[in-house]
Amino acid sequence: MNDVKITVYIPSHNYGKYLEEAIESVLRQSEKDWELLLIDDGSTDNTPEIMAFYQSDPRIRLFHTNGIGLQGVANLALIEARGRYIMRLDGDDYLDENALLVLGKNLDYHPEATLVFPDYYLVDEKGIIISLERRERLYENNHMIDLPANGACSLVRTDLLRDVGGYRTDVDAQDGLDLWLKMCRNHRCMNINLPLFYYRRHGNNLTEKTYRIYDARRYIKRHSIKSELEGYRPIIAVIPCRRNYDFQLDLWNYRLNGATLLDRAIKMSIASDLFDEIVVASDNKDVTETMDRYDDQRLSFFQRLPEETIRSRSIAKTLDRIADKIDPQRKGVSALNYIQAPFKSTFGLEEAVFTLILNSADTSIAVNEVEQTVYLRTATGMRAVNPPSNLNSDFNTVYIETNATLATLNRILKRGMLIGPSVVNYVLPDSESFFIRSERDIRIAKALVEIEETESQRKSLDMARNVIS
Repeated sequence: MNDVKITVYIPSHNYGKYLEEAIESVLRQSEKDWELLLIDDGSTDNTPEIMAFYQSDPRIRLFHTNGIGLQGVANLALIEARGRYIMRLDGDDYLDENALLVLGKNLDYHPEATLVFPDYYLVDEKGIIISLERRERLYENNHMIDLPANGACSLVRTDLLRDVGGYRTDVDAQDGLDLWLKMCRNHRCMNINLPLFYYRRHGNNLTEKTYRIYDARRYIKRHSIKSELEGYRPIIAVIPCRRNYDFQLDLWNYRLNGATLLDRAIKMSIASDLFDEIVVASDNKDVTETMDRYDDQRLSFFQRLPEETIRSRSIAKTLDRIADKIDPQRKGVSALNYIQAPFKSTFGLEEAVFTLILNSADTSIAVNEVEQTVYLRTATGMRAVNPPSNLNSDFNTVYIETNATLATLNRILKRGMLIGPSVVNYVLPDSESFFIRSERDIRIAKALVEIEETESQRKSLDMARNVIS
């Protein structure tokens, strides 16, 4: 039974350096109807000693777990919570003194809302403010819910979070995305344009563990749309090739340490069970010699018209003709797998489809965030499109398309469009975004493959050593 208004839980795994500030920020809250769960998850620093200072406060309960991870800790807190609402506060972050009051009142006044989150200050290791991170108001200024809120400092209805099964424990990162999809795909979420917590950026927190986050994000997306996939069949992977108009003839046949660019794209595609059809589209039938090396019933050749391969012509016409043959009712999705992006993973290719379906969009594109300042020439000189600022918003972030892949609804192609009116994006890691446009890029790609193979050999040697030992 819920006998307090808000449960806050603070997990700590070796965050003793910051933990007191996090706890004290809860004690200072203007909202007084709360409880605090302090959970030490196998720390080897002074976390237990810091928590012990607060054990006599009747509003605070202490728990000790043995390295069960963030999701395990979150589910423990969900079991133990007595509050109508629940919030995670990480051990290295801290709250504004009015955070619980403002967020709690918003859930009180809006019974249709299941989750509410605020803006926040990004601070450095010493607590010095770096920037104000702002999110435009959902359903008012911002009608897309493709960008999840921070998993920490979002206030959620406890009973509803229990009803959807709590936190998934089969991933060890990106609980913010997991929580967001469970709460906001079928329910209303809210945000408050007040900075009500301080999010600390330092070298040891999860934000820096980039590849764990990418892997977890893709896994969560795949499992979140599993039940919806049938409504988007057939899902077609298209590998476009051409004889001319690249910096060298038949670029698809260029070999990187033994494997052609087309080989790499085919292997990447057939490694996925997501695709119903895998189509190599080319104006040169010589590609079939490469295709013959693969025994996969989904793999087929499609004859491109030479006039459809010129650089100024959209590939939408080719995709439209492929869809006429495979998906005449236009219920499915086509995903482009460009041979010029040889380092993207199978998961990166699949993510284009997952992202499209999750957001009920027309098109999803792979992007990178632009961190450098970009300028636009005007009548009076250069104007920065994304000037440096200590106020960041989801509306002033600039992205660049990677060209590595995109996914689009087949019905959009019927209109001659490659990219539909509703476009969402997902961020590819830098290692998967490399795109070959020149001879110089080829030389870089060769070096990257050598590094890739050396790293693979090193990992194999390490595994062999572990077995021997």
